[in-house]
Amino acid sequence: MDGDLDYRRIARPTQRIVTGRVVRLLDGYPRELKIGQPVLVAVVTAASVMGLLLLAFRSLLSSGGGGARRTWKELRKGPEFLVTPLRLRDSNDQLCEVELHGHLAQSALHPADWVQITLKPQDPDLPPRVEQIVNLTTGQLLRPRHATLWSHLGPPLLLQAILGALLVLVVAAAILLI
Repeated sequence: MDGDLDYRRIARPTQRIVTGRVVRLLDGYPRELKIGQPVLVAVVTAASVMGLLLLAFRSLLSSGGGGARRTWKELRKGPEFLVTPLRLRDSNDQLCEVELHGHLAQSALHPADWVQITLKPQDPDLPPRVEQIVNLTTGQLLRPRHATLWSHLGPPLLLQAILGALLVLVVAAAILLI
């Protein structure tokens, strides 16, 4: 095994901003994003109210059913995103490991590039996550993007949930005013 990548000597940086040289980008692997059930219940419930209204409207027009819906299990599972471990040698000549979540262009980072990385802590068992990278060698500002709860649920379901929540609020206001 390469002495530069000896696991016993790999540290986890504690600073928010680390400057150093990229040693190695390891192979990426998928990780599932955890979804909080209360948020999902609220969105699906509000979307169901609007869905019932749209279903009644469609049955009046007899235009058939809508598109395929995702099941509760599929929504609860959460999206997967790419995690790429990144090893770098910091300004104190210490080997550090951080995690890069999401995708970057193939040519964005190379071994021996000087970078300034802004980090965000994660679970204590995991290395910190990269928020942004300034590649000092090329002058590029890189921000990896990964899937979120909102991108997983999708615009149609979110729009339907917003309309359903507004419908519930209008009906509740009308009942209170009567």
